[in-house]
Amino acid sequence: MPVRVPWVTNARHSLSLIFAMPSSLPQRTGRYRGRMRIDTAQGPAEVTLDETGDPAFLLVLTHGSNGGVDAADLLAVREVALGLGGAVARVLQPFRAAGRRAPGSPVRQDAAWLEVIGVLRERFGDVPLVQGGRSNGARVACRTARAADAAGVVALAFPLTPPGKPDKSRADELRAAGVEVLVVNGDRDPFGVPERADATEVVVLPGERHDLDRNPAAVGAAVEPWLRRWTARAPVPGGRPS
Repeated sequence: MPVRVPWVTNARHSLSLIFAMPSSLPQRTGRYRGRMRIDTAQGPAEVTLDETGDPAFLLVLTHGSNGGVDAADLLAVREVALGLGGAVARVLQPFRAAGRRAPGSPVRQDAAWLEVIGVLRERFGDVPLVQGGRSNGARVACRTARAADAAGVVALAFPLTPPGKPDKSRADELRAAGVEVLVVNGDRDPFGVPERADATEVVVLPGERHDLDRNPAAVGAAVEPWLRRWTARAPVPGGRPS
């Protein structure tokens, strides 16, 4: 049985560690899972952590507008990252923690995200930070990449066009990220598929729609070689790889 040990980090943030060693993960270092509440100006965010004592990188993932952190594609990427020796934080943003389906103002959403990233930065130090998410979460990761000083972005099911507005593109969010961006979309995504020129790399999975849940293993396989690059890059102050 997992052992839960509450640990208060400070007045605003609390962490409950759930010690467990999944048999499918490499045993090179001790790992444990924890849940952390981080208070932001937009309300509390809930973070599920998979940690190791000496992570190669920190991958921070988040959900779409009406989703959660247990989406099939997010879990597939999490598994790949853990297998590469990374630490993974899956963030339930304040609007979803409060039960809302819409994120509201992008400015406020991004500010809350950066508050969460700041706390995680303090916890994990100068390891390379890769942030990402699916759908709306991919947009947040792109918009905040520069301010977060991220090394890269994983954008799953990036919603290129708003519902019912096929002529209005969000490709500028990808192009303005300021860091390397990997996009993984399905070829049947009703929100469109970014062009190859919109990101560092665009992987299009046949038969997948916006949920990317037909073959989650294919999502993980698409991310693995790209994410592996961060295991070979030494961290420097600010979290950027050398």
